[in-house]
Amino acid sequence: MEVKPKKRIFIGLLVFTSLILFFLIFLLWYVPIVGLKNIHPSLPFFFSLAVGILVLLMVLGGLLLVFTVLWRRDIFLSHKLRGIVAKILFPFMIQMGKLLGVSKEKVQQSFIELNNHLVRSNNHRVKPEKLLILLPHCIQDVECNVKITANIKNCKRCGKCEIKDLIELAEQFQSKIAVATGGTLARRIIVENKPEAIVAVACELDLTTGIQDSYPIPVIGILNDRPNGPCINTKVDIEKVRRAILDFIEPKTLRVV
Repeated sequence: MEVKPKKRIFIGLLVFTSLILFFLIFLLWYVPIVGLKNIHPSLPFFFSLAVGILVLLMVLGGLLLVFTVLWRRDIFLSHKLRGIVAKILFPFMIQMGKLLGVSKEKVQQSFIELNNHLVRSNNHRVKPEKLLILLPHCIQDVECNVKITANIKNCKRCGKCEIKDLIELAEQFQSKIAVATGGTLARRIIVENKPEAIVAVACELDLTTGIQDSYPIPVIGILNDRPNGPCINTKVDIEKVRRAILDFIEPKTLRVV
């Protein structure tokens, strides 16, 4: 069973970080253990027990994460693992990446790939109307004068950009779709629509931030293509968006029109 290279980066950084943490925990255990004997003979035992439980939880959590990735299915509490990865591990991985010469962008890509895998492993299903497709404004043609951030259906569907195709995709599945100009507007859209799942298209930075901010709502992130550079006339693989939608929607409620 092959692990995709992007996920392998994050897992490798996780292993490296874990080794450092184990060493620090050993020091935190070894240094005070002598002094604790002077306070009470039984204190070293209870302190060692607490440290042992902490190390055991870290090892089990790491193994659970790795096996979830390798076996491509939910083993146990993958939604909790997703929260730990998003809220706790990811900031550490960025710093570890800097130390090892791994670019921030590659770590972000790895995080997005791992998050998507954990979301899919959890097999979270929602009704079509509870799914939100969230897009960046840079997919819109830069020369277009139509304002679609307030209402994406203002789009004239001329076909110069992929907004037309994405609207039609949302209509086929009868799901919600919106465009955000940044993180603040994206958060407001999520609060107003109250989705139970999100398919988000954006760059590495916006996707990683959005996945972290949206937790515990499951998000499948799809990186946009930037043939003209960042934030201008970006593209997205429509088929990837379609597959992400199908990963979320309950089969029995699927009504493609």
